[in-house]
Parts: sequence; structure tokens; C-alpha cells
Amino acid sequence: MGPGGIATIIASCALLIIAVAISYVVIRVGRFVDEAKISLKCLTDETAPLIEEVHTTVSLVNGPLKSINRITKNAEDLSDKVSEATQSFMGKNGAAVKVAGALLSAAAAKKARSKKKAE
Repeated sequence: MGPGGIATIIASCALLIIAVAISYVVIRVGRFVDEAKISLKCLTDETAPLIEEVHTTVSLVNGPLKSINRITKNAEDLSDKVSEATQSFMGKNGAAVKVAGALLSAAAAKKARSKKKAE
């Protein structure tokens, strides 16, 4: 056997080793894909009921939030009406507001004097 025959045997052995390595990698990748497919199916099967439960929970929470929204809207309307009435009163009865302020100041001063006397 000459040098060409030995080179052919070495090359064929190298190709055999490369073919075995490639087939091993293909088998491992195939198993990985199968495991990923099984994991994805389990995840999908568990996620669908979870999403349904979240939808139900959100629907149940939205009911009371709508009534709270109505209550706060009514409170906002009431405070707007009180504010408008106060501004209207103050605009029409400026002198009465000044007198009320003076009376409140006098009452506060009297309270402070009686507190000093008690000490």
C-alpha cells in the first residue's frame, strides 16, 4: 500500500469521525426541540386557565370601581356647587363677609384673653 492509500484511509476515518459528531449534534438538537415543544405545550395549557381567571378577577373588580367612580363624581359635583354658592355669596355680600371676619377675630381674641386669665 502506497502513500495515497494511507492518505485515503486517514481521510475516510476523519470523515467518519466528523459524520459521527454531526449525527450526535443532530440527535441532541432533536431531543432539545422535543423537550421545548413539550414545555411550550405545558406552558400554554397552564396559561389559558390563568388568563381566564385574571379576566374574571378584573371583571369582578371593575364593578365596585364603577360605583366608586359614580360616588366620587357625585362628590365632585357637590363640591363644585358648594364652591359656586360660596363664591356667589361672597360676591353679592362682601360687607357681610367682612363683618363675619371681624366677629371671628373678636371671638378669637376673647378666647385668647380668657385663656390668659385662667393661667
